[in-house]
Amino acid sequence: MRPETKAELIAVGSLDIEPSLLGKITVPTAGPGAGKTAFFFRSGKQRVRLALNKDSPLKAIADGDEIVIMRDGREIVRGQIEEELIHCPEQAYINMTEKCIFDCKFCPVPKLNGKVKTIEEVLELIEEANATGKMKAISITSGVDESVEKEFERAMEVINAVKKYGVPIGVAVYPTADSNKRMKEAGVDEIKYNVETMDRELYGKVCAGQDMEEILKALKEAVEIFGKNKVCSNFIIGLGETDEAVEKGIRELVSLGVVPILRPASKHPLREGEVFIERPSKERLLKLTRLLRKILDENGLRADVFKTMCLPCTGCDINPHTDLCEDEK
Repeated sequence: MRPETKAELIAVGSLDIEPSLLGKITVPTAGPGAGKTAFFFRSGKQRVRLALNKDSPLKAIADGDEIVIMRDGREIVRGQIEEELIHCPEQAYINMTEKCIFDCKFCPVPKLNGKVKTIEEVLELIEEANATGKMKAISITSGVDESVEKEFERAMEVINAVKKYGVPIGVAVYPTADSNKRMKEAGVDEIKYNVETMDRELYGKVCAGQDMEEILKALKEAVEIFGKNKVCSNFIIGLGETDEAVEKGIRELVSLGVVPILRPASKHPLREGEVFIERPSKERLLKLTRLLRKILDENGLRADVFKTMCLPCTGCDINPHTDLCEDEK
């Protein structure tokens, strides 16, 4: 799948496909895409995650054992539906808490009032994933049910219980004063603290109640403790920020040693009227991803060496090193 093709699929973000063709699918419980039925489509070495939507301009038909994605009567790409393990292929990627005390305006999770999994339920899911023989990594994320500190303690319980599997562990939670040190000592391999947007004016509007400078400080410390190419952060594109603001934000994160993940903004009906969202076009996605690739290369950082969470999955974003051609620098 060419970068231009993947960018087009991500820019649309959905597909009209007969559900019987999908096999095992799930409803994400974390982030802007929470609550929407989604699935993975793979073509060659590239994969993309798409939401199921009967009104999508992208249409799917079956051709033998292949799925063909069409737009306006022309073939875009063909490939297969890829089965997930938990949340994504090859990983047990688990959201412990499907609710959140923070009220980020782009995120439907606070409105969904989802489930808080018990530690026992989380561990049972991971054991089931391991029993398939397909689990290459464990990734833990979470909303915040009561407090950041209590949520982190729950994450630590899971971390300490799953080290026995001997696979890389990645964690994406809200940082606490000693979260980096304790997770490193517990055997965590990779860290993700999400900045959401690096436009500080926008941040105050869409992430009220959170502290960007606190998160940046935690990211900087995480790089110091975990090392190079071990720390990443979601950076949402499509909240009204300019390309100049994106470049400035990328450079700031990269200067700390953090690998940004450019995540296309996704509209959700539960947030209608609360936030401006314009899903980025394929042209903008490619332009910004090529810029990200250039800045990462200049600073000796790689997006293709991570083993946990979003960067190796690549379903929701264009990975600047695995999805772009080698000559696109």
